[in-house]
Amino acid sequence: MSTIDNECDPLSFTEAVQSQKWCDAVNIELQALEKNETWTLTSLPKEKGAIGCKRLFKTKYRSNGSIERYKARLVIQGCRQQKGIDYEETFAPVAKMTTVRSVLAVAAM
Repeated sequence: MSTIDNECDPLSFTEAVQSQKWCDAVNIELQALEKNETWTLTSLPKEKGAIGCKRLFKTKYRSNGSIERYKARLVIQGCRQQKGIDYEETFAPVAKMTTVRSVLAVAAM
């Protein structure tokens, strides 16, 4: 528990880039996004405004209290989007395979 008490996650990107461990976490996240082809970098149309994003930083611990890894995530501030301006209709279902199997098993009964 003393390790958890001593570790403090950064609250801003400016705070995080002062430490190499958080810079490495950000680089790992960017590499994962590029590897999975999660995003593509494009130019913004002149009549459109950009939607903000934020970096979240979290220290992940093992069950014995030692540090497992430093995790950095890039999240969009979706609450600032306006239908018809920033997006049209979006539908992105996400389900784990175990959930799908469970639903199919119940339906089959």
